[in-house]
Amino acid sequence: MAYQEVTRTSYGTRVKNSFGGIFIGIILFLASTAMLWWNEGRAVKTTKMLQDAEKNYVEMENVDTKNPEFEGKLVHAVALATTTDSLSDATFNIGSANTIKLRRKVEYFQWVEDSQSTSKDKIGGAKETTTTYTYKKKWTSSPVDSRDFKDPDYVGKNFVYQTFDSEVYSAEDVAFGAYRLNKSQISSFSNESSFNITLDKDIARQIEKLCKNVHISTQKNDMPIQQAIDSAALKATTDSTALKAATSEQTPAQAEEEFKYVHVSGNVIYIGQHPNMPEVGDIRITFTRDMPSKVSILAKVTGDTFTSYKAKNGKMFSALYMGENSAEEMFESEHSTNSIITWFLRILGVMLVISGLKSIVSIVPTLLKVLPFLGQITESALGLICSVIGLAWSLIIIAIAWLRYRPILGIVLLAIAGSLIFLLAARKKNKQIATTNNNQN
Repeated sequence: MAYQEVTRTSYGTRVKNSFGGIFIGIILFLASTAMLWWNEGRAVKTTKMLQDAEKNYVEMENVDTKNPEFEGKLVHAVALATTTDSLSDATFNIGSANTIKLRRKVEYFQWVEDSQSTSKDKIGGAKETTTTYTYKKKWTSSPVDSRDFKDPDYVGKNFVYQTFDSEVYSAEDVAFGAYRLNKSQISSFSNESSFNITLDKDIARQIEKLCKNVHISTQKNDMPIQQAIDSAALKATTDSTALKAATSEQTPAQAEEEFKYVHVSGNVIYIGQHPNMPEVGDIRITFTRDMPSKVSILAKVTGDTFTSYKAKNGKMFSALYMGENSAEEMFESEHSTNSIITWFLRILGVMLVISGLKSIVSIVPTLLKVLPFLGQITESALGLICSVIGLAWSLIIIAIAWLRYRPILGIVLLAIAGSLIFLLAARKKNKQIATTNNNQN
């Protein structure tokens, strides 16, 4: 059942906050303007860098032997990335040979609080806000502290048996024919797949012991459940040494023992009593690995490895794509990514400029909200004006930036911005004429 909280903000407090909003609005307006300018420069420089790289790369068709003629050149090559490294997760003593990456993903089954708020202006300028809190159980990437939940019925309901971190282990030596991938390229490598795991009995036994102790303490001692998350047992060190501590050699009976809280299935370690029916406090730990795979790279050859290519404008470039990709496909994808980032930042910048302007003038409707309908009308009108001015201002900034890099497009954008300003001014003038005529009649 939903829980509601009603708060009231006085007229004086709202006015005071609006004065603070003016300062915040100015900062937001200036910062978003700077971001729009920077984004256009970034987009053009990235495009020119990619065009430079497209003109200067060479195909490296055979990577099985080192060829001095490629030294210092930007190359495109496709080959199998392999390794002889063995990776291991020390906490659970789980490893995999010839693996480029070993990943441990940890999830906790927790109560999660969601909220939605609605506000209503009151005569006299005060504001009444009603916040509705709802709760649901879901898997999360970290434990949720329920001590601050608003609904008393849910406060302290979360706990976990044990805390672990998600981890990614990477091979240090990854071969690419006769060459080696650098750390950045290894970081970009992604060929995730599941594999069957086996959990060391000593580790499973120690986790089982911790889970039982937590379960007993929360029931026998009537301890508030949330306190468990701060207890020493719950936050015990999770490295392999701690988990194996206080364990003895397995007896034949122990070898056949069944665990109540620790379950292993495929590539998942489940900590909890019922894997098919999750309960609050349960933990799901999923292991995956990245095995050798064919990759395509664009990078500069430096000795027996690769570094980023430096374009004429100073920007650095290198790329690694999974699978077999031609240079044309990789460059097309890079141009597409640059375009997506550019438009995302443009739209974000425009929205922030408009938000900044609205925050600057917010004091006006706030003062008039002594009569709610008057404040709302003013707020809507100023919101429309700020939107038009903000859009026009953003186009002007973008156009000026483009004038520096691409004059023709800059002139077109300036013309569009000028048209918006002209239409706004014409609309205001028509309103004034209409008001004058009405008064005369």
